[in-house]
Amino acid sequence: MDSQRAEQLFESQPSEPVNASARDSFEARRNNILRAATQVFAQNGYEKASMRMIAKAANVSLAGLYHYFERKEQLLFVMQFRVFGSLLSGLQERLMGIQDPRERLCTMIRAHVTYFAENMAELKVCSHELDSLEGESYERAREIRVAYYNITRDIVASLIKSDPPAYPPDMHVATMSLFGTLNWLYRWWDPNGPTSPRSVATQITNQFLTGITGGAGPTS
Repeated sequence: MDSQRAEQLFESQPSEPVNASARDSFEARRNNILRAATQVFAQNGYEKASMRMIAKAANVSLAGLYHYFERKEQLLFVMQFRVFGSLLSGLQERLMGIQDPRERLCTMIRAHVTYFAENMAELKVCSHELDSLEGESYERAREIRVAYYNITRDIVASLIKSDPPAYPPDMHVATMSLFGTLNWLYRWWDPNGPTSPRSVATQITNQFLTGITGGAGPTS
């Protein structure tokens, strides 16, 4: 399901302009509102956030906001769907042609860290607010997140198969431990600080490999 089809889960949608220039302007305004909503959700939590707060952050009128998004849940859903759609398609593209399990793990971690280095508010919201969605929007958001999880779990499984540890690890526990590390970055890491996304990704990769197989992976 692409972004446009996903947004059609919500009953009323504003009519997109036919003219290409007007359509670009329309989409730019929607993206501006989504960015503002993400910041509001990250700073205040979804439950405390209001459409009025979002309109103010986006510098649009409340009526203007409702023209593009009819309710708060739609904003949360579209944001999460776009984030995980980008992560999923980006990871699938980066993994093409890579067979070595360690390199695949390194690629996954680096892609995840690099993406959220530029989208820290999205990381915080996606880590906390899936359960704020309901019904079909929850199922669709969960579906694409599970697809991303499954790719990562397959990478972890291939790694363990290629270099079995002394103990039989639980694949779900191992995979969720990795996501626990990755999705907590917003709590302590400043992407604009002295530690680069590549350095963070490399250290996380090596720590995970050492814990699972007892051996380090790529060093740079």
